[in-house]
Amino acid sequence: MQKGDFVYIRYVGRIKESGEIFDLTDEEVAKKEGIYNPEVRYGDIPIIIGANFIIPGLEEEIEKMNVGEKKTVEIQPAKAFGERRDELIKTFPEIEFRKQNIEPRVGEYITVNGISGRIISVNGGRVKVDFNHPLAGKTLVYEVEVTKLIVDLKEKIYAILKYFANLDERTVEVKINGNELEIEIKEIRVNSKMKDEILKTIFKWLTEIKRVKFSETFEKK
Repeated sequence: MQKGDFVYIRYVGRIKESGEIFDLTDEEVAKKEGIYNPEVRYGDIPIIIGANFIIPGLEEEIEKMNVGEKKTVEIQPAKAFGERRDELIKTFPEIEFRKQNIEPRVGEYITVNGISGRIISVNGGRVKVDFNHPLAGKTLVYEVEVTKLIVDLKEKIYAILKYFANLDERTVEVKINGNELEIEIKEIRVNSKMKDEILKTIFKWLTEIKRVKFSETFEKK
């Protein structure tokens, strides 16, 4: 693989210490392991090599692989979700939660100033929240396979739409006219922040595209 390559990958990610699966793309494996979630859309995921779509350690390993190759790799915290940091564990007065009609409970996630954290204790009128990533400090083991190299321009655009908004041929139509691109989204609203990410990615990694138009189509039922 090379920087800028678009590929599809399949993987199972486990925490080395416990063997627990924290992420996977294969529906059959999810059912076999007893962790199947009917609300999750399983399937190979698209990434762009060098675009930081996945953790650095896994991307480095995939860059060394060929299409069709399978590999089991171990990723240390420094190249995964970082080491745990004590300064990211904060304590708040419980009354601040009460003022917002929130009943703080251990294990629940809250958002403070746009940052998500997990409540780890409620004691003596104080609430302790851990803002470390849940996988911080963990060594991870991935069973990963590079399943496809994407070379067609339109397919690359669909890959970007799938990655950021989980859109596919059923919900979006892509039209290319020279260096102009039109993306027609059907029956689904995509927020402006997501559109911005899609645009930035298209302009950075698909240099032949100079202009992008979004449209949204809804039919009366």
